[in-house]
Amino acid sequence: MLAHDGHNCLDVDECLENNGGCQHTCVNVMGSYECCCKEGFFLSDNQHTCIHRSEEGLSCMNKDHGCSHICKEAPRGSVACECRPGFELAKNQRDCILTCNHGNGGCQHSCEDTADGPECSCHPQYKMHTDGRSCLEREDTVLEVTESNATSVVDGDKRVKRRLLMETCAVNNGGCDRTCKDTSTGVHCSCPVGFTLQLDGKTCKDIDECQTRNGGCDHFCKNTVGSFDCSCKKGFKLLTNEKSCQDMDECSLDRTCDHSCINHPGTFACACNQGYTLYGFTHCGDTNECSVNNGGCQQVCVNTVGSYECQCHPGYKLHWNKKDCVEVKGLLPTSVSPRVSLHCGKSGGGDGCFLRCHSGIHLSSGLQGAYSVTCGSSSPLRSKQQKSNDSAFGDVDTVRTSVTFKLNEGKCSLKKAELFPEGLRPALPEKHSSVKESFRYVNLTCSSGKQVPGAPGRPSASKEMFITVQFELETNQKEVTASCDLSCIVKRTEKRLRKAIRTLRKAVHREQFHLQLSGMNLDVAKKPPRTSERQAESCGVGQGHGENQCVSCRAGTYYDGAQERCILCPNGTFQNEEGQITCEPCPRPGNSGTLKTPESWNVSECGGLCQPGEYSADGFAPCQLCALGTFQPEAGRTSCFPCGGGLPTKHQGATSFQDCETRVQCSPGHFYNTTTHRCIRCPAGTYQPEFGKDNCVSCPGNTTTDFDGSTNITQCKNRRCGGELGDFTGYIESPNYPGNYPANTECTWTINPPPKRRILIVVPEIFLPIEDDCGDYLVMRKTSSSNSVTTYETCQTYERPIAFTSRSKKLWIQFKSNEGNSARGFQVPYVTYDEDYQELIEDIVRDGRLYASENHQEILKDKKLIKALFDVLAHPQNYFKYTAQESREMFPRSFIRLLRSKVSRFLRPYK
Repeated sequence: MLAHDGHNCLDVDECLENNGGCQHTCVNVMGSYECCCKEGFFLSDNQHTCIHRSEEGLSCMNKDHGCSHICKEAPRGSVACECRPGFELAKNQRDCILTCNHGNGGCQHSCEDTADGPECSCHPQYKMHTDGRSCLEREDTVLEVTESNATSVVDGDKRVKRRLLMETCAVNNGGCDRTCKDTSTGVHCSCPVGFTLQLDGKTCKDIDECQTRNGGCDHFCKNTVGSFDCSCKKGFKLLTNEKSCQDMDECSLDRTCDHSCINHPGTFACACNQGYTLYGFTHCGDTNECSVNNGGCQQVCVNTVGSYECQCHPGYKLHWNKKDCVEVKGLLPTSVSPRVSLHCGKSGGGDGCFLRCHSGIHLSSGLQGAYSVTCGSSSPLRSKQQKSNDSAFGDVDTVRTSVTFKLNEGKCSLKKAELFPEGLRPALPEKHSSVKESFRYVNLTCSSGKQVPGAPGRPSASKEMFITVQFELETNQKEVTASCDLSCIVKRTEKRLRKAIRTLRKAVHREQFHLQLSGMNLDVAKKPPRTSERQAESCGVGQGHGENQCVSCRAGTYYDGAQERCILCPNGTFQNEEGQITCEPCPRPGNSGTLKTPESWNVSECGGLCQPGEYSADGFAPCQLCALGTFQPEAGRTSCFPCGGGLPTKHQGATSFQDCETRVQCSPGHFYNTTTHRCIRCPAGTYQPEFGKDNCVSCPGNTTTDFDGSTNITQCKNRRCGGELGDFTGYIESPNYPGNYPANTECTWTINPPPKRRILIVVPEIFLPIEDDCGDYLVMRKTSSSNSVTTYETCQTYERPIAFTSRSKKLWIQFKSNEGNSARGFQVPYVTYDEDYQELIEDIVRDGRLYASENHQEILKDKKLIKALFDVLAHPQNYFKYTAQESREMFPRSFIRLLRSKVSRFLRPYK
């Protein structure tokens, strides 16, 4: 940097700013800086990060390799030394000799390369310091009077006096710190932008811009010599004017939340669909409702994805409250009338099909228009042993089949069907029906937008669509004849189903497959609409318009197909779920629902219902209080649950197990065993956050806990190793990220790019606890061998980003954790680039300016900017799709200047 005298140059201490970007130690040297590593580590090729040193084997991993700077493996097990930029290899092929290309050779002024290294010299008016590098100002006389000139001594004295009295910029810069200008009244000093002239008229002092209106910064202002820097709070990004801060909309990024995302200033929150539980901050897993008090079911609880259902033993049927079981006298369970039917017939020259649901309808929606419709109730799954032992099931067999239809173009669209005149009518005459089948239970799901490998979170352009239908029906002894027993009947039924599926497949591909729910005809899917159609596209079934977008009909409302909008459930009905197309009638005729708020509209609003702590034969008044030793947490029940183990309750009408008088009070992470009357630690895969409970809650989805005795859902972790590996771009992710990774886990990834491509990696931030003596670590090297070329290794938290190129063609990556402390882990993106650009890419990622500026660091953490950078690095022709205006709006000016100079030098080295 230029000194105050406007002539001399002073060394800048780069280590003062963010440690120079060094992972361990930064050492300032004249004109530059160097990174050093702690004992047991050596400096990686990127000159900033440190790699753990292995004491075993003869290779660059051994500290005795003898290379002064960079060690690289050579053929046949030997090593070859290289030097950092600005150094050249000495004759012994081990040491590195400094050149003038590195920090001006350590010289303050002029530098010249010699056989012995750089030789320093000083500008005129300066002399060399004893250190051989620094320059000092000479103590010369102001005037040099030549005795031998022809002028008289008197004239010389006058000249000396006049020049002594009159200052000039030609002498000592007129005494000015910075800029000097000769005027008729003498010298005039001035200062550059960022400095102010002091009262002496000579000295320049740095202006602290942060003292005035915070320097114009929205959030934080940091003063620097001659300037200042703005920065933002976490969750905000600095705009390209380098003063304003804008909230980062995390919800606009890929992979932020599994289900729904709510953006807040500086942060965001994830939410899950009904029937799912949030874990790991952003992920949603199926809730196992059956793990808590058997889901409230009196007999059998069956967990399903996103929901659950209660079922009854043979001879019982499900009560209206969907929890209790009522004895069925004189009727077999199979005599229940089918709730769903399939009719197919000729329509417009081809087959068309209607799937009609009569009752027991449940509708749920997901992402990208995906949805699921269930009709009827599924039979309880029974083992072979149960079937043989239970005579009631000897005359019954359940036939289950599932079929998936794949369409290359189209999207899920559960909307009102517009049937053409010659098309299918709501009820097809039997004589025209090619297929007529009744089922006990049907589950139809539709999902579109399949993930493309190598393009994380981006649906394919073709919009592949999958429609899956699960059918279930029961055959019984009544159908048996003398010539065909029960197994024969089952085979005939399966043959009929295969025929129905063939017809259904044709109808699906002709877009002539429709649902009829509560008398409303609906399309299952539609081909992508044309532009003109897309603008007028209406909301889907179960959704109404709200604030310029489609929103699900709330609980307490239903979707009216005729009016295509959400309507409040009328008196005498209720609906406690979102996005449904019907309201359920109150269980006892004559009961009127009493409207409170739509969100609280459920069966308990129906008049005369028994409240928690009460029961009756049908769940309605008159009700009785639960007896001592029993409890009931729900409304409308026909019985109460016993505490078990002979435990009494504190009073009648108890509403939870916590009202039972246990012998000990169990703390969170434990449950009370009513047999042994002891507190037992919750087993692995479960947790309990409350005191005095008799159960533990199952972890959601595919998550589990590290150990037993867990007290919080945050201890439920997904052990799956995350990431997507593409040929051009991809990422790796620690399990359960951004939640804490599990204990004793091991992940391995291999990046093997296409021919003539190399790998660039960015580590935006990594969180690993250092307290465990490197028990958790991430390592990247050529192969799984500990002696192979290592590119990156760390076992500590490092919040400052770093970018580097792989030292080898392919990359083997391993992450390991022990049983000790845990942390957030990492999400590390990578890109592969043409090896012809190797020199340019290395020049960029090794430049300390990339890490010294906070603005530049934020680029490496910004998912949108990294995506744009990687897009151009992977496919340079994509650079032309970004306009100059877009670049200026996306990246700070200083970053564009840094890249432009390097790219220009790389493409035109001789200009």
